[in-house]
Amino acid sequence: MTSFSWSAAPRPIVCLAPMAGVTDASFRQIIKRVAPQVVVYSEFLSTDALKFGAKKTLAMMHFDPALERPFIVQIFGKKPEHFVEAAKVVEQMGADGIDINMGCPAARVVSSSHGSALMKNPELAAQLVASTVKAVSIPVSVKTRLGWDSAENLIPFCEKLIESGASALAVHGRTFMQKFHGTADFEPIYELKRHVRVPVIGNGDIRSAADAVAKLGNLDGIMVGRATFGNPWVMTEICDALQRVDSEKMQTEHVKTFADKIPFIIEHCRFAVAHKGERRGMLEMRRHLASYVKGIPGAAELRAKLVRVESVEEVENILRSIPAL
Repeated sequence: MTSFSWSAAPRPIVCLAPMAGVTDASFRQIIKRVAPQVVVYSEFLSTDALKFGAKKTLAMMHFDPALERPFIVQIFGKKPEHFVEAAKVVEQMGADGIDINMGCPAARVVSSSHGSALMKNPELAAQLVASTVKAVSIPVSVKTRLGWDSAENLIPFCEKLIESGASALAVHGRTFMQKFHGTADFEPIYELKRHVRVPVIGNGDIRSAADAVAKLGNLDGIMVGRATFGNPWVMTEICDALQRVDSEKMQTEHVKTFADKIPFIIEHCRFAVAHKGERRGMLEMRRHLASYVKGIPGAAELRAKLVRVESVEEVENILRSIPAL
């Protein structure tokens, strides 16, 4: 049985944001490889699919307890009875916690009354939390946004979720209407923290250690998403900066040149193949590989080769052939 607790998690908490098509087991494991203290999340998973035992969705929950804890499974949906069944499945497979998605702005998600749409239905949102909390003994958290079109109702909405049993909140600093446009606003998140006692984690536009330090404020932690794609090492820098760890004490994991990164990139490929098989694993790795070489000399030529690779050996040969950088 897991012993993870949001209230007892070391501060500041640093989380890897759940990202569809990105935060699978191989990516989570490479993040934990470079920054062991990070709390990692699954891709978001349908409660409907979990209830009915969809094999593809169940496979997406796979994790390695030795490498990925604390591991949180994020779920989405709108039917309380399906949340109950899905939550039991998640607990039985050994996850450290459950997170309910109330912030995804994707049209196909919102049109089904999932994700961000729940901000317009606080009663149902609270019911989903209460049903999930009642069904399991592991902590239940919520990831949401500032609101539908403004932050006016953020505090009452979140207070209702807490009353229903939510043990932590992660808030993206944009409204649904903003999607990912404009600049993330952390001021309403700071104000929320002044009103609630559960851990509050801020998310949005954290691209560097300097951003993390500047935006932490009175929050319990920060959540980083898109900045990690192609650059998992940013999590090492962020954890060090937030913990005020002398960089000389972390030499084993600090990566400064592209040559230093190559072993980690190859390890990421091997994680993917081990989890999904060579064909699918390498197919899905192609987009990661294209991001890994972004910004280095000859990146365009390298991407053209890397988006066609079919084996770890091919990747290794291509990367090892790059002139010293």
